[in-house]
Amino acid sequence: MKSTSGNTGVQKKKMNGYVGFSNYPNQVHRRSVKRGFNFTLMVVGESGIGKSTLINTLFDTKIFPDREEMPPSAEPVKGVDVTSMSADIQESGVKLRLTVVDTPGFGDSINNEDAWQPILENIESRFDAYLAQENRVNRSKISDNRIDAVIYFIKPTGHCLRVIDIEFMKRLHTKVNLIPIVAKADTLTASELEQFKAKILADINYHGIQIFKPVSDEFDDPETVAENREILSKIPFAVVGSEKLVEHPNGTMVRGRSYPWGIIEVESEEHNDFIKLRQMLLRSHMEELKDTTDMVLYENYRTQKLLSMGHVQDNNVFREFNPLVQVEEERRAHEGKMQKMEGEMAAVFQQKVQEKESKLKLSEEELYARHKDMKTVLEKQRSELEDKKKRAEATA
Repeated sequence: MKSTSGNTGVQKKKMNGYVGFSNYPNQVHRRSVKRGFNFTLMVVGESGIGKSTLINTLFDTKIFPDREEMPPSAEPVKGVDVTSMSADIQESGVKLRLTVVDTPGFGDSINNEDAWQPILENIESRFDAYLAQENRVNRSKISDNRIDAVIYFIKPTGHCLRVIDIEFMKRLHTKVNLIPIVAKADTLTASELEQFKAKILADINYHGIQIFKPVSDEFDDPETVAENREILSKIPFAVVGSEKLVEHPNGTMVRGRSYPWGIIEVESEEHNDFIKLRQMLLRSHMEELKDTTDMVLYENYRTQKLLSMGHVQDNNVFREFNPLVQVEEERRAHEGKMQKMEGEMAAVFQQKVQEKESKLKLSEEELYARHKDMKTVLEKQRSELEDKKKRAEATA
């Protein structure tokens, strides 16, 4: 065994024979396959833009049931709802607990101001639930339902991002792995689609929005680096979804959409970016999405949350928190928050009172002006009548 030392003081040893710890990745693989995996995916977009179809196409199974037709007399649902459904699926002996979170109602209203708020609250509540479990005395069973990725469906307008698109992504890009896609890409020509994707990227860069992009490092082989580069070139993904099989002119059945002018194949890279989206999301970067959620997005949220609760970390000395002291600090923080809210409400009330007084004063001034004008008119009329009376008496 030979030894070398680096600048860090850690010695590097060269083994003379086989020991066995190189088999550790295989042990991790066996344990992971035995336990199975969890993956939580959120889809956001307007109704009818193809969210259910794309998810069912991605996983090649009916995750979303067929939507029931609403009667014409039924009132549309107001506001944004957040619903989730889970399914246990298996592929080649690997078990996956898939949870898909839908956001019906998003972008469907005339006024979509703050349409992102229920979605943001749902994402943060999942972070809070995970943080609460971490702080429990018994942490043997921790349920992780944090959002691993958000697929955001962009309407194929062919122009640029809408206000609701920019506002949504700006509000959520620090909390989730954002994956923007152009839905129903078959409604645009190839040149229109290329220009539209360039405009989307320009808007994303201009507004400083962070989206998930695969990253290569020195440990990746040339093939992986090339695949990542190819995936990057397709972002934002322009996709077409379909659960139906159509007959190709050569007689084979393919998943796609049939038009009078031809067939759009879902799983053809010449027709759309569905293959690249599925490759990044499921085949090559699922673990990276989960790691980014856990070690970057959640950690940033956790740090800000604990700092807002009054926890200050001493980087030189490890310090544990007394649970009773922590509860007292949380109580004081809550009381301070309530006092702040009361102050803000009082300020708003005072502002409303001042606005009302200003309006009443303005109305009073308007009434006085009208009274003055009417008095002037009456005085003028009275003067004219006096003149007429004098002329009449002089004539008589």
